[in-house]
Amino acid sequence: MAEGRNVDEIGLKRRATVHDVARTAGVSLATVDRVLNGRPGVRAQTVEKVEAAIAEIGFQRDLGASLLARARDLKFTFIIPDGSNEFMASLADAVDRRLGSALTDRIHLDIRRVRALDGEALAQSLDALDPRHCDCAIVVASDEASVREAVDNASRNGIAVMTLVSDLPGTQRRHFIGIDNVAAGRTAASLMGRFLPQGGKIAVIAGSLHLRDHADRLAGFRTVLADEFPRLEIIGPVEGHDERGETQDIIGDLLNRYPDLAGLYNLGAGNAGLVAALDASSRAGHIRVIAHELTEPTRRGLQSGAIDVILDQNPDGEIREAIAAARTLALGGRQLGDINPIEIGIFLRDNLR
Repeated sequence: MAEGRNVDEIGLKRRATVHDVARTAGVSLATVDRVLNGRPGVRAQTVEKVEAAIAEIGFQRDLGASLLARARDLKFTFIIPDGSNEFMASLADAVDRRLGSALTDRIHLDIRRVRALDGEALAQSLDALDPRHCDCAIVVASDEASVREAVDNASRNGIAVMTLVSDLPGTQRRHFIGIDNVAAGRTAASLMGRFLPQGGKIAVIAGSLHLRDHADRLAGFRTVLADEFPRLEIIGPVEGHDERGETQDIIGDLLNRYPDLAGLYNLGAGNAGLVAALDASSRAGHIRVIAHELTEPTRRGLQSGAIDVILDQNPDGEIREAIAAARTLALGGRQLGDINPIEIGIFLRDNLR
């Protein structure tokens, strides 16, 4: 090695450390530690300086070493709606399947089921979390004022909050795991438009437009129909609250009221009710139907021909990515942009796995 030259100067750069971050940002090591671990007491301007220094020098925290250095294991709480929604049940099942492997990694997973579409119950569940026993809360959230306030309060109390499936932009939630729901709605509209080039009436059923994912899907669906398929007319949306019985009654009523109905788009859940209503009519297979999530009822609907297309978001993949993101947040990592996005799966009878 040439005399007087250090490794940085010959391009063999060493791994950046917290000392480098502190020096670059012009702050103390204690301040860097507080920012990395999301602790309160640091001014927003100082946080920005530290984050800019991290980006400038390419600092990456060794999350494995951080976990080994902790005095206790990580604890994550999933808050998932209860009820007859098959997809929410599949999310809870996916968490259950990861309990053992997560424990091997010193991560404890807790599942709390709350009444579906009950913002107050969800807010109370968030408010009850204790930062001493919960590092990160992963929440399927409805877009209501009480829920937004509870998310922000939990964040201020030192709990990293992530949204799952349905997002809450504008809150202090740290990350979102899910599909691009506007794109999902646009995809449904593009398929429906190609199924029905002659035009016609399309009934739209939502679970609740208080759910951001349902509102986003509807927005994407409407935009594509208006821009590309103006001969298709939307009936609704009608809210079925993701309940199979209510959804069945709604679709039965729509089939009776609109004998010329050409298509159905269920952008929420309650698909067991959708399939039952179609099977009870004489029009299964004669109406183009698009729904969400590959569950047992939608699988049966695809196989029988009652449903044409299912747009799926892979609950196992979502839970896997949620745990990885929560681990990163809990250990002070800042590279959440590197986590793989959830892709939209498109299933027909021909490609059922």
